[in-house]
Amino acid sequence: MTKSDTFRFHFRDVTAALGLLTRLPVAVDGTWATARGAASAWAYPVVGLILGVIAGVIATVCLWIGLPVTITAGLVLVATVMMTGAMHEDGLADCADGFWGGWDRARRLEIMKDSRIGTYGVAALVLGLGLRWLALSAALGTGLWAAVLVPAIVSRAAMVWVMNALPHARDGGLSRSVGRPGIVVAQVAVAVAAVMALVLLGAGVLPVAGVAALVTWGMMRVATAKIGGQTGDVLGAVQQVVEIAVLLVLAAG
Repeated sequence: MTKSDTFRFHFRDVTAALGLLTRLPVAVDGTWATARGAASAWAYPVVGLILGVIAGVIATVCLWIGLPVTITAGLVLVATVMMTGAMHEDGLADCADGFWGGWDRARRLEIMKDSRIGTYGVAALVLGLGLRWLALSAALGTGLWAAVLVPAIVSRAAMVWVMNALPHARDGGLSRSVGRPGIVVAQVAVAVAAVMALVLLGAGVLPVAGVAALVTWGMMRVATAKIGGQTGDVLGAVQQVVEIAVLLVLAAG
């Protein structure tokens, strides 16, 4: 698919994005979603909002019944992984294996496509989940709803920006089938995320936005150097790393 700079709002974009990025039981018009492709990517931050609301309800109930913050954060992570089918975690592991396990672009892409997981992938999953658990535990103490909503929203807007900015690194795969959103779609996604984060954080959105932008740029540089573009795995890795970075900013208060 080629990029289109035309933006049109459709409510069904939200259900299409939910069907793509989550395992939530939503009715999706597959034919329409396929035809829209990357044009519906503006709704990815809205998916983050929905996942964050569900996570926030779980966290509220856990804390209300007296569970410690650390256990609450762990249960929120379990719920999030279940709701997304661990697709972003899978992307992080595949990128870690491919980027650092292959000596050239072709070999890296081959490793990333392999369903088996290697040492780099295991290390990335353990460290990623560990950092998310610790940072979420700390961030919940500074503001429950900001802690569960902002990272989910901002990290999914980062995915859309990378989809627009980088070419596809392979001829097939999920990212190629969805296509590349135009710059207007990417800008709308970032604007939607920025407005929601501003409402939740006020002036505190500035360090979050700065760190998220820096980390996204860094991930783009690494992906370009390693495989010459983006894949679905790269987008999943971007979501994970940006979420961790935002959580660390919130945990720092």
